[in-house]
Formats: sequence, structure tokens, C-alpha cells
Amino acid sequence: MSIINQLLDGYHQFYQSYFVGSDAHYKRLVKQGQSPKVLMISCCDSRVAPETITQAEPGDIFTVRNIANIVPPFTEDHGVHGVSAAIEFAVCELNVGHIIILGHSHCGGIDALLNGIPKDSGFIGPWMKIVAEAKRHVYTDHSNCDHETRGRLGEQYALQISLDNLKGFPFVTERVNQGKLTLHAWHFSLETGDLCALDEQDQTFKSLRQKG
Repeated sequence: MSIINQLLDGYHQFYQSYFVGSDAHYKRLVKQGQSPKVLMISCCDSRVAPETITQAEPGDIFTVRNIANIVPPFTEDHGVHGVSAAIEFAVCELNVGHIIILGHSHCGGIDALLNGIPKDSGFIGPWMKIVAEAKRHVYTDHSNCDHETRGRLGEQYALQISLDNLKGFPFVTERVNQGKLTLHAWHFSLETGDLCALDEQDQTFKSLRQKG
């Protein structure tokens, strides 16, 4: 079976599940509009699907995906900024209560940052420079680690940089200070399924596998 036929089979199953006799949820979303409580900034990686990992329903999460789940710095240069526009819409128009930056193991973008971005890259190189400080941290503080450990540390350092960049958006900081918005940095392991969150007090990632 071709991948297109596989996708179409999935669509037919979706259609039967949601729109034949049980379409109330989508009708409600159409009538009431979207009101997600969470903005999720995730990686484009095909192995990391936020809705699958969290078992979220349509309408639960406002999702932005990009290479290496990066949040760029706030800027007012009047350029075209897709991620920043999504953050602004989620915070200022949808009034989300949480922003989660979701990183993951074996991230290709971080691997390229640490081990060499192709010289003919026109877009990936400049994009990954946003978190270039993560590479310095890894090779300065963890030069003796193995490849896999360096990758994980690079992913987690990059998450911290993106979290700091997120705090640079004035409308984000304003709502955080008002107690209306909470920021999170999560890291998902493809090998174990473990989901860890950054504890900003000690700057370590701790497992969320146990409820409560």
C-alpha cells in the first residue's frame, strides 16, 4: 500500500469516527470557535506528535512546529516572523494559560548544530544559530561525553535558550507576572517514552512519568 493510500485509509477511519453520527465535537468547535488552553511549540520531526504524546483532542492544543522546536528572540524589525506571530496570536488573542516548548531525543536539528550543518544549507544554518550557545555549553562543559549524551544535553540546553527567548516577549512576561500564563520546557525520549520537565530552580530536567 502506498503512503498516500495509507493516509486516505486513515482519513476514512477519521471521517467514520467523527462525522458519521458522532460529529458533535467538531460542530461545537465550529460554533464556539477554538479556545485552547495550551500553546505547544514542538519540532517538525515526524516521530514526535504532540497530540499523540498527550492524547489531546482537536481544539485542546494550539500547535507550532519548526526545526528543533526553537523560539526565536523577540524583535521589532518589522520582518516576517511565523513563530513569533503564532506566539502573539496564542497569547494575546486566544489567551492560552500555558506555553510548552517540547523538545525530544535524537533531534536532527540539534545534531546538525553539534556536529556540522551542511555548508550548502541556506535556511537551516541561520535558524540553528539561534541556539548556538547550546553547542558551546556542550563542548565546554561536557567534552568527554559520548555522542548520545552530548545530543541530549544539547537538546536540553537549547530548550533553556528558547525558554529564555520566550520570556523576552513583553506580552508573555506581562501575563506571566500577572499569574495568567505559565511557561514549560519539556523533553521527550523516543527510546523510553519518558517525558521530563525543566525545573528552573536547579536547571535540571525531571521525569513527569509519575502522576502528581
